[in-house]
Amino acid sequence: MFKKVSIIPGLILLVATSYAQEGWFWQNGCCHLHDVFFTDANTGWVVGNNGIVLHTTDGGSTWHPQTSGTTWDLESVYFTDANTSWAVGDNGTILHTTDGGGNWHPQTSGTSHNLHGVFFTDANNGWAVGGLGTISRTTDGGSNWNTQTFGAFRRTLYDVYFTDANTGWAVGIQGTILHTTDGGGNWHPQTSGITWNLLSVFFTDANTGWAVGLGSIILHTTDGGRNWHAQTSGTWRDLYDVYFTDANNGWAVGEGIVLNTTDGGSTWHSQISGTMSWLSNVYFTDAKAGWAVGENGIILHTTDGGANWYAQTSGSAELFSVYFTDANTGWAVGRGGTILHTTDGGSNWNSQSYGTYYDLFSVYFTDGDTGWAVGGTWDWIQGERFAILYTNNEGSNWYWQFEGDLTILTSVYFTDANAGWAVGTGGTILHTTDSGGNWYPQTSGTSHDLYGVFFTDANTGWAVGRGGTILHTTDSGSNWYSQISGTYNWLYSVYFTDANTGWTVGDNGIVLHTTDGGGTWHPQTSGTTWNLHSVFFTDANTGWVVGSGSTILHTTDGGSTWHPQTSVTSWGLLSVFFIDANMGWTVGKRGTILHTTTGGETSIDEENNTQLPRNFSLAQNYPNPFHSKTRIQYILSEESKVTLKIYNVLGQEIQVLVDELQYSGIHQIIWDGREKSGGRVSSGIYFYKLTIKGNNYRFTGCKTMLLLK
Repeated sequence: MFKKVSIIPGLILLVATSYAQEGWFWQNGCCHLHDVFFTDANTGWVVGNNGIVLHTTDGGSTWHPQTSGTTWDLESVYFTDANTSWAVGDNGTILHTTDGGGNWHPQTSGTSHNLHGVFFTDANNGWAVGGLGTISRTTDGGSNWNTQTFGAFRRTLYDVYFTDANTGWAVGIQGTILHTTDGGGNWHPQTSGITWNLLSVFFTDANTGWAVGLGSIILHTTDGGRNWHAQTSGTWRDLYDVYFTDANNGWAVGEGIVLNTTDGGSTWHSQISGTMSWLSNVYFTDAKAGWAVGENGIILHTTDGGANWYAQTSGSAELFSVYFTDANTGWAVGRGGTILHTTDGGSNWNSQSYGTYYDLFSVYFTDGDTGWAVGGTWDWIQGERFAILYTNNEGSNWYWQFEGDLTILTSVYFTDANAGWAVGTGGTILHTTDSGGNWYPQTSGTSHDLYGVFFTDANTGWAVGRGGTILHTTDSGSNWYSQISGTYNWLYSVYFTDANTGWTVGDNGIVLHTTDGGGTWHPQTSGTTWNLHSVFFTDANTGWVVGSGSTILHTTDGGSTWHPQTSVTSWGLLSVFFIDANMGWTVGKRGTILHTTTGGETSIDEENNTQLPRNFSLAQNYPNPFHSKTRIQYILSEESKVTLKIYNVLGQEIQVLVDELQYSGIHQIIWDGREKSGGRVSSGIYFYKLTIKGNNYRFTGCKTMLLLK
C-alpha cells in the first residue's frame, strides 16, 4: 500500500520556520487509492486520498462515491459482512459503518498518529496499526479503542493480520514483524532477517504466511513466523501488498507490477497489468476474480486470475464544465449525463439526474434556480445527436427542452433569463429569446466545429472553434462574421470583460488577446505547450487558464505575463470558474474538482517576505516515501536567485541541489539520496529547503521527506 509515515512535530523547526501552502485543493475526483475490499464478487469498496470512498454493487463495472465525512487520507478498509466496516487513515482517523457505507461515522481512536492498517476477526474484535508503533484494539466494534504496547517500541507499523481472535502479526519499518497469541495482550518480535520496510502481511492459516515490502522483498513462513525465508520475486520493484486465496495461489502488487504464484511462492511470475501506475492493494474473492487499485485513481479487474487485467472507471466521470451562481451554489456536468450540484461551496457534491446517457459539455445558470445544460452523443446508427436540458428549480428536476440530429452541442451562454445561444459541431449556432421554449438555427458561415461562445450583452458575442475559427456578431447573431485569429490551432474557450477586451485559448498553449473587440488578435506567451481548454477573468487584469497536463495559469496584468499555479492533480483540467478574485473552481478528468479561496495562490508566513510576488510555491516531493530517488518541484513567478538544500534531522546541510539564478516557470529536480561526498545517506527523515531571493523579496519554504531502504 502507499504507506505514510508520521513526522514528529517540531523537527521541522530545526531547519525552517515557514512553509508554502498550496492554493488549490481537492473537492472531488479520484486521486490515489490505497485499499480495496470485496464481500462477494459484486460488492466492494475502495478508499483513498482526501477521504474518498467508492462503492460498487456490480463487480466494479460502476463505482459510486460515498460520503465519508472526512478529508483525511484513508489508508485501509475492512468489512466483516456487507454492512459492517471500518476504515482508518491519517491523523488517527477511524470511520465505521453498519449500512454498507450509506453512512460513515467517526470513532475515537485515541491517537493522532496516522493509521495504516485495520483488521477485524468479527463484528467486535479488531486492531488498527500505524505511526510510531501504534497498535489500537477494540472488543466492542470500535465503541472503545485501547492502545496496546510493545515495550518502548516506536517503529511505524504498516499492516496487521489475524487468523483468529488471538493469533496475529503486524509488520512495519526496517523489517519489523510482531506476533501475538493472546489478541495483542502481548506482542513479541519475530526475526525477518531484513532491514527493508515491510508493507503488507497475509496468512492463509496460523502457520502459512507471506510479507512483502520495499526492495522487492517477499518473505514466507510455514511455522507461524518462527522462521521467515526470502522468496525470489523476480523483480527489482517495491511491493506494496500481497493476497492469497489459498496456500498456493497468490498475488503481490507494487510499482507498476502484478506478480502471481500458483505454488505458494516458490516461483513468482509477472502478469501484464497494462499500467505503469503504482498499485497499492490487491484483493481476490476467489482464484479468478480480483481487483487492484493504486495511484491516480486506477482500478484494475481480472476474471481469470490475472491472465488478463483491464481498467475499470473509479466512479468519477470526466467533468467538462462548471458554473457557480454564488459562493455556495454550483453545478458541474460531464460524461454520461453526469450532473453534480453543491450548496456549500463544493464541500459536498450531490448527483442530479434526468435519465440520459448523453455527454454534457456545458452548463449555464442565470440565477440560483434557472439553468441549462447542453451536450450530445454519437453512434454508428444515428450519428450525432444533441440535447438541451433545462431546470427552473435549482436542478431538482431537469427537463428536455430540445433534441435533434446532425450535431453535438458543446457550449451554452445566456445574457438574461430569456436570451441564449448554444454552439456545436459543424458550425451549429442555436438561439432562443424565450428561455429555450424555442430554439432557432443561426447562420454561422462555417462548417468548423465550434467549442466556445460568449456574449457581453444581448447583441455582442463571439464563438470560437476548430482551425482557429473566431466568429463575431453585433446583432444577436442575425449575422456572424469571421475574425482573423492568425492561427490554425483549435480554440476551445473565449472570455470578454467588456465589448473590447477578450481572450481565447486552445491547442499547443495558445492564448490570443484583443483590445478592440476582436478586430485584431495578438498572441500572448503562456509558457506551456499543453492544450488549453478554458479561460476565465474576474476583471481586465485578473484571469486563469486551465488545460491538459493539469495546467493552471494565472495572470494579474491582463495576460502580459502568465504564471503557472500548482494544481495538486495530474489529470487534465477542462473548465474553470471564479466568482471573485479569490474563490474559484476547476474541473476535469476523472471527476476532478479543485477549489481555491486564495485565487490559486500560495500563502506565505514569513516576516521577511515583504513585497513578495504572488506565485512562488514548493510542492511535496514525489514519490514520498522513496528508496532510490525522488522528484522535487517548485514554481517561480519571476527570475530569482534560488537555492535548494537537503538537511538531516540534526539540521546539518548534507546536499545542495540548486544554487543559481533561474528563470520563471515550473522547475523540477531529482535527488538520488546522495550527500555532497557522493555517498548514499541512510534511511530516515530529511528536509528540503527552498530559498528564493529577489531585489525586494525573500521566500523560504521547507518540507519533509522520508528515505526508506
